[in-house]
Amino acid sequence: MADLTLRDLVKTYDRTEVLHGINLAVQDGEFVVFVGPSGCGKSTTLRMIAGLEDVTSGTIEIGRRVVNNLEPKDRDIAMVFQNYAIYPHMSVRKNIGFGLRSSKAPKAEKEARIEEVAGILGMTELLERKPAQLSGGQRQRVAIGRAMVRDPAVFLFDEPLSNLDAQLRTQMRLEIKKLHQRVGSTIVFVTHDQVEAMTMADRIVIMKDGHIQQVGTPSEVYHQPANTFVAQFIGAPAMNMIPGRAADGGIDLSTGGRIAIGRALSPGAEVTLGIRPEDLTLDAPQSVIEGKVIVREPLGHETLIYVGTPAGEIIAKADGRTPPEVGSTVRLGSASENIHVFDAGTGEAIR
Repeated sequence: MADLTLRDLVKTYDRTEVLHGINLAVQDGEFVVFVGPSGCGKSTTLRMIAGLEDVTSGTIEIGRRVVNNLEPKDRDIAMVFQNYAIYPHMSVRKNIGFGLRSSKAPKAEKEARIEEVAGILGMTELLERKPAQLSGGQRQRVAIGRAMVRDPAVFLFDEPLSNLDAQLRTQMRLEIKKLHQRVGSTIVFVTHDQVEAMTMADRIVIMKDGHIQQVGTPSEVYHQPANTFVAQFIGAPAMNMIPGRAADGGIDLSTGGRIAIGRALSPGAEVTLGIRPEDLTLDAPQSVIEGKVIVREPLGHETLIYVGTPAGEIIAKADGRTPPEVGSTVRLGSASENIHVFDAGTGEAIR
């Protein structure tokens, strides 16, 4: 295991700069997830760490050793790809053992290592099977096992669950998390799925257009988003954004009404209020947003309701047993501590 440090990392293709000075320190044994929309630079960053992309400028350190000019095989990393990249003609045993092909260890030691890794992954009984005889989740475990068998300093995962169905993705998320807790490896994991990021990471790196928007624990990026992009990217359904103007004693909303927020703002300042759907309460004592229910989405224990207001649609959550009817008028409110305030011009959070 080792720590990983990125310093002023820049990547340029021809004259187009796609990464703009990335700085990040990953601690030894930490599980860090890069997340963001397609084209944000997360996979490019991972491939640069792996040595599959050249560094335009900046440095990459693994275990406090600069690795910019080292070949991938010399960086002491192991990578698991989106497509399993396992050999169909080889057994599970040989596929896992392929990671040891350059090792000079005795054969008995290699076999013991394969058995150990297979035991950790729960694949001991499948070692003699071919990939065609395995499920998608089992094939992905083989790919992980081939990376594990080398005992690298850093594991790199490039959207490894994207090709799995919903149930298998949930299962593999849990298995990878358990694996990390068991072996304590340093892991850098790339995904476009914010649910994967929230459920697996020690810290999340949220990217957009080649820039890091925020780095924090799942709780921090959810409850203390740095800007409107993070606020709407993390969380499903997305945070409601309501234009407003700061006034004495609160904020005048574009939906009508005034809401108290318990913090001082410059009167007249244009702001954006962010409120998560679960923080909006129906018929609250301090209800300030009124509108008609346009659509309902039953989810069993709760129902999402889409409410039409002068500021556009707002999403709230209602009890799944007695949700308001479509066409009915509802009033929504939120406790001031659950309201986020952002600068309307920059999108940055106002703390």
